[in-house]
Amino acid sequence: MPDTIRITTDPRGVATLTLSRADKHNALSRQMMDEIIEACDTLGNDPAVRVVVLAGDGPTFCAGGDLGWMKAQMIADAHTRRAGARILAQMLQALNLLPKPLIARVHGNAFGGGVGMMSVADVAIVSDTARLGLTEVKLGLIPATIGPYVFARMGEDKARRVFFSARLFGAAEAVNLNLAARSVPAAELDAAVEAEVAPYLQAAPGAVAAAKAQCRALGLTINEAVIEDSIDRLVAVWEGGEAPEGISAFFEKRKPGWAS
Repeated sequence: MPDTIRITTDPRGVATLTLSRADKHNALSRQMMDEIIEACDTLGNDPAVRVVVLAGDGPTFCAGGDLGWMKAQMIADAHTRRAGARILAQMLQALNLLPKPLIARVHGNAFGGGVGMMSVADVAIVSDTARLGLTEVKLGLIPATIGPYVFARMGEDKARRVFFSARLFGAAEAVNLNLAARSVPAAELDAAVEAEVAPYLQAAPGAVAAAKAQCRALGLTINEAVIEDSIDRLVAVWEGGEAPEGISAFFEKRKPGWAS
């Protein structure tokens, strides 16, 4: 049984994959990423599953990568460090390649990797009270492994508005950036997600999977070379001087040296 996620499937074949580290704002730990990868394999190969909803426990959809885990990668040996960067990339690719429709139910804030998870969903519905942001550069990091998926979703012109400023933005701007399909009041979020789910239950599941695969083939190419480049870039910032300072400042509740 997984410890950091929860999977439930209703009689219609609608599976809900819930991030379940509410006390950590659903930050992506190594264990959670491993469990998400395994869940994608299980759900993707289950003929009874027609649609997958990605959700989160607690007040936050996903706060991004677990900073304690990232700090450990920076002091690890080179092999361990690269393996850590790779697991992030593998989790995102597992969600991206899921042969079932993936609908993100974003009820609360989404930062960093949380934005990446929205970007690999086929449809993201966000509560109008949520705040979002690619906050990595504030910590001396970059949105490396999520980058290919963010660019595929937003396009370069829109991604440049938020990719390296770390500024937060609201649900309405998330829709404008093409990150979310719709913003709705929190009380209407479940109904909006259900409206996205319902059509798939009338569609042939094999045809849905084939059409989704065609969309990926026609869109921005995210192949092994692109993924390896994103891993290289993450490892490079982990090995630099700014990321250790930024993450140390976070845990010490102070401003990093570059902040005015």
